[in-house]
Amino acid sequence: MIIPFFYVKIKAMKTLYDVQQYLKRFGIIVYMGKRLYDIELMRIELKRIYDAGLMDKLEFFEAEGVLRREYKIELEREK
Repeated sequence: MIIPFFYVKIKAMKTLYDVQQYLKRFGIIVYMGKRLYDIELMRIELKRIYDAGLMDKLEFFEAEGVLRREYKIELEREK
């Protein structure tokens, strides 16, 4: 039996890079030129993947937490 690539469990997502690599598995590469915009677009794409049923709840919450943390850090950096 062949298991599609998106059903293979990956390691826990801890960094923005991990989230980017996860999105890349679906052919999604995000680069808007500004890190805040990148993070916002990644959140939108993750939500679409989750709503399509291609991502389990734990992976979604891990990725969402990483993006939320990175967004907060980036806002502080811009002040």
